[in-house]
Amino acid sequence: MHKLSSSFLVDPLTCARACNCRHGVKQRLTCWADGAGMITQCPIQPNTTFTYRFDVTGQEGTLWWHSHVSALRATLHGIIVIRPRSGAYPFPKPDVEVPVIIGEWWQRDLVKVDQNFSIGGSFEDNPAAIAINGKLGDLYNCSGVAEDNFVLDVEPGKTYMLRLVNAALFSEYYFKVAGHKLTVVGADANYVRPFTTDVVAVAAGETIDVLMVADARPCRYYMAALANQPPVPDPQIPEFVSRGVVQYKNIPSDAQNCTEKSPLMPAMPDQHDTITTFYFHGNLTGLQPGGNPLLPQVRDRVDERLFLTLGKGSMCTNNKTSCKRGGNPESFEVAYINNVSFHLPETTAVLQARYYGGKLNNNGVPVQDLPSRPPRAFNFTDPVLIPVVPGGKMEELEPTRKATMTRRFAHNATVEVVFQSTATMQSDSNPMHLHGHDFFVLAQGHGNYDAARDVRSYNLVDPPMKNTVQVPRLGWAAIRFVADNPGAWFLHCHFEFHMAMGMAAVFEVDNGPTLETTLPPPPSDLPKCTR
Repeated sequence: MHKLSSSFLVDPLTCARACNCRHGVKQRLTCWADGAGMITQCPIQPNTTFTYRFDVTGQEGTLWWHSHVSALRATLHGIIVIRPRSGAYPFPKPDVEVPVIIGEWWQRDLVKVDQNFSIGGSFEDNPAAIAINGKLGDLYNCSGVAEDNFVLDVEPGKTYMLRLVNAALFSEYYFKVAGHKLTVVGADANYVRPFTTDVVAVAAGETIDVLMVADARPCRYYMAALANQPPVPDPQIPEFVSRGVVQYKNIPSDAQNCTEKSPLMPAMPDQHDTITTFYFHGNLTGLQPGGNPLLPQVRDRVDERLFLTLGKGSMCTNNKTSCKRGGNPESFEVAYINNVSFHLPETTAVLQARYYGGKLNNNGVPVQDLPSRPPRAFNFTDPVLIPVVPGGKMEELEPTRKATMTRRFAHNATVEVVFQSTATMQSDSNPMHLHGHDFFVLAQGHGNYDAARDVRSYNLVDPPMKNTVQVPRLGWAAIRFVADNPGAWFLHCHFEFHMAMGMAAVFEVDNGPTLETTLPPPPSDLPKCTR
């Protein structure tokens, strides 16, 4: 049995309040330790501590932890590595394991950034730079000289496992190492059937494990991370790229083009290329057909089906019931699932209210069931809907409402969720993350999901298990999971601006019939809300 215990001390000079989530840890019967602010707990108050106690039995691979209050995870995050107890991997054991965390460098008040997102966002709220393992790299010149690169020293012939984590708030990243192939062996702490590629796409919140053999000519090579984004007419952010260096030991003194100033740079995809990630994620399959014990259940029955549209709409300022839209200042943009924008509870966490039978105090915002379908059908991926302009086609589709959305599932129910990305006010992809459960990714596609056609494409033989699914730009993704972990579990987009704007909901899972399937009481030191 694997056991981990983590304690976080909040520095009041760093942030006012914090929660810390173990992203991807299943938290079997430990929902109280999930760390989602106002979902499973109230935030940890300044000058106090809270110890997260949880069990990682049955999990192996790369996960990570991060703050789950406001946008603080931009700087409060780290990696979690769970190695097999036996020491054996289902592939040749690497000689060296290397964390590679792609993160953003911010020079803004992150609490204010999050507040700005919640009322429509600001074009000024962008990171200043991108870092690899905390190093900005030599593309940035902040003090009159090039910044330091992250440097990985390698020995010829050895195999290196790169444990990639995308900790960024904003973007999916393409990752390459010049002169080297990468063999993908894991994703979201689940093994996948190995495949070799020269480019990896790692979505926000996602982890990817790759093997890299140091088999190139002894020299210096750039590793590079490039953010992708949809093209115009979507709102554009700066092009973000960072690079580190893979440096061979004992480079011959007479080696040409191996000087410090000229490592080889990989040819990166275009920043507006969103097809490469579609095919990369489509190549992920489970390691062994039928190897997961939950697969027969999700193959044979579905108890609940949800069709969830992901997009942006608008609400009237000052709680008005009607207003001008299309970019008019009488309204502000929100993100939604099925035209409902999620509102975080204000004084009681969802799990606490559920456990004690209390009500959520939402300052008049309703608590309601997550709708199974959007309120109206339209051409969800029509690019005409992207521009936010007065009188545009999008105006009639903009009206959105606020609610704290939850959906309750019977213990051990099989749930199918189809996520549909839309063109409403933007055409971005959506990295959807579910706490407390891994799920099978059955299929993905471009355009509007059509059950009569697309169910035939489901992979029910060897689908990959994930905790974050990259729902393609102007496309869809279908997942299934078994609701076998009682608690209240946050479902949200891992783009911070989408989550802050309301692209979220809570999945509540009932207790099972036995003590071993029942959520225990909360720990005695569970943080209390103070306002």
